[in-house]
Amino acid sequence: MTSQPSAISVPGVRDPGRAGPAWMVLALVCACQFMVILDSSIVNVALPSIDRDLGFSPAGLAWVVNGYLLTFAGFMLLGGRAADLFGRRRVLAAGLVLFSAASLAAGLATLPGVLVAARVVQGVGAALLAPATLAVINTSFAEGGPRARAFGAWSAAGGVGGMAGAVAGGALTTGLSWRWVFLINVPIGVALIVTALRALPGTRAARRDRLDLLGAVTGTAGPAALIYGIMHSTEQGWTSAPVLGPVVAGLLLLGAFVLVEARFAARPTVPLRLLRIRGVAVGGGMLLLFGGITIAMWYFTSLFLQNVLGHDAFRAGLGQTPAAVTFLVVARVAATLLPRAGVRPLILAGGACFLAGFGWLAQAGPGSGYLAGVLGPTLLVATGIGLTFPTLMAATTADAPEGDAGTVGGLAQTAGQAGGSLGLAVLATAATWATDGGSSPAALAAGYDRVFLIAAGLGVAVAAAGLLLPHHRPTAPRRTKAPG
Repeated sequence: MTSQPSAISVPGVRDPGRAGPAWMVLALVCACQFMVILDSSIVNVALPSIDRDLGFSPAGLAWVVNGYLLTFAGFMLLGGRAADLFGRRRVLAAGLVLFSAASLAAGLATLPGVLVAARVVQGVGAALLAPATLAVINTSFAEGGPRARAFGAWSAAGGVGGMAGAVAGGALTTGLSWRWVFLINVPIGVALIVTALRALPGTRAARRDRLDLLGAVTGTAGPAALIYGIMHSTEQGWTSAPVLGPVVAGLLLLGAFVLVEARFAARPTVPLRLLRIRGVAVGGGMLLLFGGITIAMWYFTSLFLQNVLGHDAFRAGLGQTPAAVTFLVVARVAATLLPRAGVRPLILAGGACFLAGFGWLAQAGPGSGYLAGVLGPTLLVATGIGLTFPTLMAATTADAPEGDAGTVGGLAQTAGQAGGSLGLAVLATAATWATDGGSSPAALAAGYDRVFLIAAGLGVAVAAAGLLLPHHRPTAPRRTKAPG
């Protein structure tokens, strides 16, 4: 069994070049995943400095973050389909160019509107990159051990990006300027563009299929409107016009998207036949639930450390570091175990860790302390995330036809992003109800404990749904045909 990536072998595909060595392909997709996840969080610590320099309104400042997240989630379906139609290398390189150019514009911005617009374009670039990296893994690494290890490394790179965001943002903002939070992407992006052109074969579909414009518009606007509404739910309330309007519009657009794909699109953005693949359908639903679990872990434990135990932001970040390291280690171990153990045992083990860890966290209060109340349970939850995430991504994309690998990758990541946004809104609402209007550490602890109990239930639901996934076992590696 070899991990050397061979050229993509898809019926009717012309391959004018050979793939680079396995280490270069893997380093490329991991670096891209690291960069797009890093930019989801690196800007947070720089927001006060950005506000002082550019003079944002309180509502406008939030869009420095939300503008990126909204287009990142909303355009991934389009990005995934584009990778299948126009070639992985072409779309990944285009995403890198767009991301790097937008980063340069953000770093040089002197007006609030310019910075927000640059962040919106950054999100579009990230939406092209993220599903293309999954497509590259699925079409470049042999099924079984090599592909599982690649997914483990890719998952760990995203974990490192999420963990490094606050630290890197703080260091760059303090040592240089907030502008370097964005400018640092430019030389990295240029290096990755060169690597992509060297490491990936220049594949493209033999038939020049048109992009499904109506499906692309409804499939992009639907998730974007839905997530936009959800983002406002914690401030405005679920029945307010700024929330209800976009949510209803998003649901209607998604309904129109399904109708267009089923009845009117000759070459649909998301062929509905993909949803008949059990791994794609079940895995996508599980990723929606999993998004709520990750929000409960990283977002609400940070709030617990600061608002209940009284830690400052820096100490809270340090307090989550052992769990982040645990996730990285376990994700690599899970990638090694996956070809031998199969999908279901790892998903079930992860569910047991969620139930035990969040159940333990739900008992914590102001007098619990860090070691007894937070460290132990977060290590358990991080173990569950490390077992579940790479396994779930591999299971969701495992049976995707090679010509649809980018589309399935876009579906998987859209489900995860939407699940995180929906999970944040629902869990924040649940926490607010549980506090009964109180703001003391004890009242806030009651709200967070409610969140952790709900997250434990989500963990059980993910484990139960995992029984419906195909039980992939190690198989002989599928060797793709090199160009000759």
